[in-house]
Amino acid sequence: MADVLTDAMRVLQDRFETRRLADKVVERAFRTQFTEADRKFIDNAMFFFMATVDADGRPQCSYKGGPRGFVRATGASEITFPIFEGNGLYLSAGNLAETGKVDLLFIDFERQARLRVNGTGTIDDQHPMLATMRSAQLFIRVQVDAIHPNCSRHVHKMSMLEVSRSTPVSNSEDVGKADWGEAYSEVLPDYMKPKQAD
Repeated sequence: MADVLTDAMRVLQDRFETRRLADKVVERAFRTQFTEADRKFIDNAMFFFMATVDADGRPQCSYKGGPRGFVRATGASEITFPIFEGNGLYLSAGNLAETGKVDLLFIDFERQARLRVNGTGTIDDQHPMLATMRSAQLFIRVQVDAIHPNCSRHVHKMSMLEVSRSTPVSNSEDVGKADWGEAYSEVLPDYMKPKQAD
């Protein structure tokens, strides 16, 4: 796991006298397979943050939310989650198709805990759960290279107030429709248009 530390990181560690600390953190906290605690953290998540990069090195960071259980640790070193209807840009999914590089950040604000997962993501448009999760357009499978918890420092304590109205409550529900307004009405595909009242 020592290869996660680059020369530029080493320069900063030496500047602030944390090289030995960094080595100990990598030795003790980094791993390549999920613990039971990791699995519980991920399987109970209602959101996470995903960073990707395109072929020119331009990064994207996105928020991915859904019902509890929408993201799962599906193997000793694998995470699987759906892509729901969004703004139509497919910035993160497009980057994954191009480079596969992905980092996921899980945060539990109520317990003030964090978990980072780095790996290679692939788009799975034949995933068996596509037949059972009506709101999913695609699934992403992440083969994990490094897993590490972060300490709780600087994680503000917050609590859930309300689930997004766009979040499907069950696998048989569609994603809630966004109000795009008149500016976009002519370019929306039919499945993204609000349902007309009978």
